Amino acid sequence: MAALRKAYSYSKRKVTPFTRISKRRQKSFIKVVPPQKIVKFEMGKVSEYKQGKFPHVLTVVSRDAVQIRHNAFEACRQFINKKIDRESNGQYMFKVVPYPHHIQREHRMLTGAGADRMSSGMQLSFGRSMGKAAILAPGEPIFKVAVADERYLPFLRKVFRQIRSKVPGKISVSYELLTEAPGN
Repeated sequence: MAALRKAYSYSKRKVTPFTRISKRRQKSFIKVVPPQKIVKFEMGKVSEYKQGKFPHVLTVVSRDAVQIRHNAFEACRQFINKKIDRESNGQYMFKVVPYPHHIQREHRMLTGAGADRMSSGMQLSFGRSMGKAAILAPGEPIFKVAVADERYLPFLRKVFRQIRSKVPGKISVSYELLTEAPGN
């Protein structure tokens, strides 16, 4: 199995969303859509959050225009969820906000001896789909965590500092105190 390419291969700041999938296979640019690696988007006690029992909300916000791959979301999700679940004894709500729609593709090229017999160069260089990503503008939320007690906030900020290496671009954390139950 081939290795996953590094994230900077896809880290263009301006990118056009690439999601063309037609019901008719001949008209579709993408023949196969890669499976979603994010297992869950909402964790913890979501129903209690909607009732207004978790008023302290921390949101991780992107400060750059960036695209984040779905395997980076899943790595961050597992890390954050494990840490928060241990610390708050299940009294939290954690949500991965963006959904990765953008399909990334790759045109593999062979190099070295004998590559001229195997490769057709840039002829038909559209590429095969390799993964998915979410395209984010500056100021868009990435993760949202709500807790009942404000004593967990320094711990949450520490956890968000630890995921900075897993997420491309710069991130910031914003705090919000809810006075009434959220609508969604």
